[in-house]
Amino acid sequence: MSEYHTPVLLDESLSALVLNPSGIYADVTFGGGGHTAGILSRLYEDGHVIAFDRDADALDNKIDDPRLTLVRADFRFIHNFVKEIAFEREDLGEKLADGLDGILADLGVSSHQFDTAQRGFSFRYDAPLDMRMNQEGVLTAAKVVNEYSQEDLERILRIYGEVDNARKAASLIAEARSKAPITTTGDLDKALDPILPNTAEHKVLAKIYQALRIEVNHEMRSLEKFLEGAAESLKTGGILAVITYHSLEDRMVKNFIKTGNVEGKEDKDMFGVVHAPLEAVNRKPIVPTESEIAGNTRARSAKLRIARKAGK
Repeated sequence: MSEYHTPVLLDESLSALVLNPSGIYADVTFGGGGHTAGILSRLYEDGHVIAFDRDADALDNKIDDPRLTLVRADFRFIHNFVKEIAFEREDLGEKLADGLDGILADLGVSSHQFDTAQRGFSFRYDAPLDMRMNQEGVLTAAKVVNEYSQEDLERILRIYGEVDNARKAASLIAEARSKAPITTTGDLDKALDPILPNTAEHKVLAKIYQALRIEVNHEMRSLEKFLEGAAESLKTGGILAVITYHSLEDRMVKNFIKTGNVEGKEDKDMFGVVHAPLEAVNRKPIVPTESEIAGNTRARSAKLRIARKAGK
């Protein structure tokens, strides 16, 4: 398994997740395989992990273990693949008839993706504006900044990046691209220079790059579909553990656990009971310790939410 990134909140997530050592679990963000390896270490010989990742680079980290099935796919399709595996694998079909024992999702971008300059995820490098998690995808960050209308750019920056001066940022991008295409991270940074503060400019750029990345990879829609599929795929009492890194995805996960939808709209019956497929295990999210943050900067904004599939 190659160096990829250090898994965040490893012990906390696995302790909550792996309650049945003979169960079947899904790690829907395989990445470097750290969380998957941790799950496997807690399973008996008859346990199994189904891991997902849409990034081809992640498949190079496949763990040599017969208890692992690695699927290259967007985690939004988890329920379809679980049903397919249950049909095709006689050794797993009977167990999967009841559903998965647990699902783990470590959202966001891996350290590997940030640190690979040519992927274009980071403003630390002057590289092509790409940002695709699935490198076979058609939409790139370059297409977004060069082809989206100024109004759509403003909307993306405001909603997905929570950029304070989204209108000005969109205007600067539109002005720059009218003179020459914005094809690299350096081009983008230069276009945005008038709104970057002399200190902590990285905080503004981080929000803008986050917004573009979310748009390129349809992250919010994928997360919504994943949460719906996860609720369908879990057995009664099965555990969902989700690690988030920014307020948008954390709010969606929190809302879904509470109400069964990402908007947080409560569907109550005549007795005032909210109909939701999951129930929260921890009322407040679990956050990394200071020592973990010191050793892994990716952990700085991480939050772990845990839920259980409600009984019928």
